[in-house]
Amino acid sequence: MQIKQQIKQQIKRERYLQNLIDRMHNGMVKVVTGVRRCGKTYLLFNIFGDYLRSQGVDDAHVIELALDDERNAKYRNATALATHLHSLVANKHEMYYLLLDEVQFAITDEELKDTSMPPKLYGVLNGLLRLRNVDIYVTGSNSKMLSSDIMTEFRGRGDEVRVRPFSFSEFMYGFNGDIYQGWAEYVVFGGMPLTMMMRTDEQKSRYLENLFTETYLKDIIARNRLAKTREFEDLTNVLASNIGALTNPTKLEATFNSVLHMKISANTINTYIGYLKEAFIVEEARRFNVKGRKYIGSPVKYYFEDVGLRNARLGFRQIEQTHIMENIIYNELRTRGYSVDVGEVEKRGKKEGKDYRAFLEVDFVANIGSNRCYIQSAYALPTEEKVKQEKASLLNINDSFNKIILVHDMVKPTRDTHGILTMSVFDFLLNPGSLSM
Repeated sequence: MQIKQQIKQQIKRERYLQNLIDRMHNGMVKVVTGVRRCGKTYLLFNIFGDYLRSQGVDDAHVIELALDDERNAKYRNATALATHLHSLVANKHEMYYLLLDEVQFAITDEELKDTSMPPKLYGVLNGLLRLRNVDIYVTGSNSKMLSSDIMTEFRGRGDEVRVRPFSFSEFMYGFNGDIYQGWAEYVVFGGMPLTMMMRTDEQKSRYLENLFTETYLKDIIARNRLAKTREFEDLTNVLASNIGALTNPTKLEATFNSVLHMKISANTINTYIGYLKEAFIVEEARRFNVKGRKYIGSPVKYYFEDVGLRNARLGFRQIEQTHIMENIIYNELRTRGYSVDVGEVEKRGKKEGKDYRAFLEVDFVANIGSNRCYIQSAYALPTEEKVKQEKASLLNINDSFNKIILVHDMVKPTRDTHGILTMSVFDFLLNPGSLSM
């Protein structure tokens, strides 16, 4: 199998470009967030930068500054950064576009520790906003520094655009092969952009393994000054081994004690999971009682931002198609802007003359605005018993929202007499309107 050349230039990431275009001149700081190496810099500097120039903006009015570049280390000081940026806004009557990459490099460790005062970076960006002729776009790879704090410090003037690794449809756009070959590649190596430029499995495996260890884990360990690095890495492995499984810090503590023969408290585990979430490596799906319309709390499910990264963490030894397909579906829903929960449906009835009460699971309850859909991830439906099992929870939901079962087989989308739609996961992933069929 060959990968198309110049892949970055072919995959335009139109969804994210449109998100940026829709936010132009809105008086806010556009905060582009996501895991490191997922394509934020290329989106901002190349795709969006090219769009600005195509609209007639000249180079002098597109200010690009990458703070993770050692050549720009002097601008990691907030005062020096402010002086430099203000000097580039030469004409107060013309619009400038500030594209600032990896802004967390301009936030000091001391500022992170002292929560009584906001980091000086926020004041720098707020000052530029007040000029009214600067449209600001920044990227960052840590949610604690950006996607929550920055919204508070900008008092409603921060606007987040979350970028993720290539979705399956983006991947297929740059892949030279059919969907089955593409799926076989994607479930193993995922959608981190640079892997598509690599020709051999060995290159891809080594890149992803090194990226996880040398970039993500080292960043987290250094930023949070972790002393017990083995426990943190073991927890990461446990989460990777159990994607899509209900768990909580207490259960994980028990796993450490019984399986790994290590003592680590539930509070520490919860803190470590928080670090992984802040770095956009894992996401949490909470349980939601569909009939009671309320969140239940613990336990929850965890999914990895990219299945290739998850596989790399485990040395590519646990490629379970069912769990990985579920993770890919979750990521696709999040890419489309849905909030995603794990559904719980209560079922009551009589069996052998006795009342019984059971709780059935819906893999995903996906919401966007006032729209909702319920989705079951069923890799295969080989028997009638399996069909009944997958439909059971959906049949006990008494509302009119779409109810869908996704299977790996290539099947024609069909809706049964109860309104439950069964379709191929490929139709779902490759058709942006698949949830409204």
